[in-house]
Amino acid sequence: MKLVRFGPPGQEKPGLIDADGVLRDLSGLVPDIGGAQLGRDAIAALARHDAATLPQVAGEPRLGCPVAGVGKFVAIGLNYFDHAAEVGAPVPKEPVIFMKATSCIQGPDDPVMLPEGSQKSDWEVELGIVIGERARYVDEADALDYVAGYCVVNDVSEREFQMDRGGTWDKGKGCDTFGPIGPWLVTPDEVPDPQSLDLWLDVNGQRMQTGNTRTMIFGVKTIVSYVSRFMTLLPGDVIITGTPPGVGLGMKPPVFLRAGDVMTLGVQGLGAQRQRVVPFER
Repeated sequence: MKLVRFGPPGQEKPGLIDADGVLRDLSGLVPDIGGAQLGRDAIAALARHDAATLPQVAGEPRLGCPVAGVGKFVAIGLNYFDHAAEVGAPVPKEPVIFMKATSCIQGPDDPVMLPEGSQKSDWEVELGIVIGERARYVDEADALDYVAGYCVVNDVSEREFQMDRGGTWDKGKGCDTFGPIGPWLVTPDEVPDPQSLDLWLDVNGQRMQTGNTRTMIFGVKTIVSYVSRFMTLLPGDVIITGTPPGVGLGMKPPVFLRAGDVMTLGVQGLGAQRQRVVPFER
């Protein structure tokens, strides 16, 4: 299934995209798509319904983040061999964990706002993992059993805040609007191998990033298992898994986002996003 949330910010309704690409309203079956709706039994119950019997949604409403009430927004840094090489970083011996503020989460096509004083805002297309079951000290062999689905995420990053101003990466990663998620949460039955997905990102129509999840240093199973040893993962938590090469920081000379730029990005089978970059507003 492709699960979505549609409508104005703060008023999203649950929905799904049927086999013909039609948006259907799920609000008669579930109140939202959050942790309580993402467990194995809940997903199986939804899948038993004939999508053709659900109300069709008219027009082209805004899509929000496909997961309501994300509790933790966990990120893995430097997780592609070719990306680590382009930024001159050593290959990590263990996954690099940092957090993105949940307040940065937004819909896949909502504008991205540059933070006040930003000069080095950058793009990062990533595969997102959505947790469906409580995961604590999970064995790698069982890790995918705890996954409710996958999604596209743009890990927008302000590199000066992240790298040049001391402390941890978090303050360059959690600025408002820096976490577009969606358009859909795609259940694992439609993603038989999360380690063979193409990723891409364009800025103003020019291809910047091209990659495939097969070049991850640490794969999805390893990431879920590893993170679950440092924090309990709960249904609705989102983990993003690193970015392939082609970020602005890695270019010679570096290239960063400016107001008016347009980012388009996607992951194979998981849909695409489009964000216009807008100047800072209080």
